[in-house]
Amino acid sequence: MRLHIFNPEHDIALAANLKRFTAPHAGRQMRADLGFLPALWADDGDFVLVDDVAAALESVRHVRKYAHDVAFVSLADLKGLTPFVDDLIIDPWGWDITLKDQLLRANGALAGCMPSDEVLSTVRQMSSRRFAASELLPVLVNSHNGLVGESCYCDTMESVSDAVERYGCQAVLKSPWSSSGRGVRYVRTPDDYARLSGWAANIVRQQGGIMVEPLYAKVCDFGMEFCVNKDGVVSYRGLSLFATSGGAYTGGLCATEKDKREMLSRCVDMQLLNKVCDDIRSILAPQFKGVYAGAFGIDMMAVARKEGEGFLLHPCVELNLRRTMGHVALALTPSPFEARRIMNVYYADKYRLRIKTTTDNLLNTGLCYM
Repeated sequence: MRLHIFNPEHDIALAANLKRFTAPHAGRQMRADLGFLPALWADDGDFVLVDDVAAALESVRHVRKYAHDVAFVSLADLKGLTPFVDDLIIDPWGWDITLKDQLLRANGALAGCMPSDEVLSTVRQMSSRRFAASELLPVLVNSHNGLVGESCYCDTMESVSDAVERYGCQAVLKSPWSSSGRGVRYVRTPDDYARLSGWAANIVRQQGGIMVEPLYAKVCDFGMEFCVNKDGVVSYRGLSLFATSGGAYTGGLCATEKDKREMLSRCVDMQLLNKVCDDIRSILAPQFKGVYAGAFGIDMMAVARKEGEGFLLHPCVELNLRRTMGHVALALTPSPFEARRIMNVYYADKYRLRIKTTTDNLLNTGLCYM
């Protein structure tokens, strides 16, 4: 039996690293409006924690054909789960100390269903962009031809300036912890860096450092979605083809794995991608064992070669140590006999989930730039 929780403010909570943390209004509203989302991937009979049970029942009514038969519960209802704690698995969007504190205040008997504070501290460090940049990206890039990608962690503004200059003022600055592109800034000229240096200095002061990466000639965004079990076994779940704006997710394609691989093969060597997938599983399995169990995703991109025709694969733009919108899209995968679907979250007086069928080629959906 599982208790699912959609806590989209998770990445911001990781940056704050406080038990009593109030997320920005947008994060709180998204959690309130879209708390029903786990009904798309939960099993029948599971619990889903929401702010307002009546509102969740109304929202899920609009996507009933895709949803499972779950029981929506509020924080006040968690006391009623005490008899089930020995068999209960808590499955949030992402684990952080803020969520743990919320659940403990609602029902202290849930303590045995949650990671220890020491484990959550490790999860936070592994959720930092610094972890992926040091422990995963270089190992992948050095393993095969046809891959590209580098990222350096800078803990002083002098080292930030050196890195930006080394990349010819064509760089991306990223805070170690951030949400939905909010912690990402692009440097294309020396004037850009002069304008952003104050922001970068603030990130260094608040988070201890900042990531600096080359600005690549991106062709398309995509990702690979995984799950890891409590024994550290990493399983591949599927491709995620999506669009972004300013680094933030704007929509994803729900299609069969075969269709997605065919589309992506226009700019990605699929045999190389298969090898990268196997490497990710073998590299991360021992890192996650005993620390993290659940969903995670790795964002990637195809990059145009500088020297001429063809593309390179960036195998790890981001490691998201949590469930992702790509996992949501996988839960909406059509059968081989159904039309593809486009899924996106938009704001119109509240946050809403839109799922629409499409017969368009991916080129016409805005999800690929080929």
